[in-house]
Amino acid sequence: MKIAILYYSESGNTAKMADTIEAGILSVGQIEVKQMNLNQTDNKPIDADFVNQSSAVLFGTPTYVANMCWQMKQWFDTDWNCNLAGKLGGAFATANAPHGGADVAVLGIINHLLVKGMLVYSSGAGCGRPFIHLGPTALRDELEQKAPLFKLFGKRIAEKAIELFD
Repeated sequence: MKIAILYYSESGNTAKMADTIEAGILSVGQIEVKQMNLNQTDNKPIDADFVNQSSAVLFGTPTYVANMCWQMKQWFDTDWNCNLAGKLGGAFATANAPHGGADVAVLGIINHLLVKGMLVYSSGAGCGRPFIHLGPTALRDELEQKAPLFKLFGKRIAEKAIELFD
């Protein structure tokens, strides 16, 4: 089984949380993970074949003006090489300020996942505490403190993917 993590990271904060999510996914076993940063300088940062073969795809963004970054929005609007329909999807975000809108950024991504036909999952309250209602978020000064939540998110996504697709 494969799980892809697509994100944009300029400062490294979102990339750090993608690494933490990957660690959670890998803790479950039986899964191959590939991270893809939309900030790559080459012309093909996304491995469409891997995404198309993945059972789950997670999307991460820094929060800009209480929304996802424009690079993520552009990818959703223009990349038609990746078929997301029927896959498990989830979102995560980083932010600089506590009232910067990271939850709004996650909701913006979820909106795109639904339009693309994905099965959106965060684990919500169904898995008990800690609750991850929409997707994990972290402030730049709290990355280490929030890492266990991001790792748990990855673990829960992997377990749900195995439950649904294995």
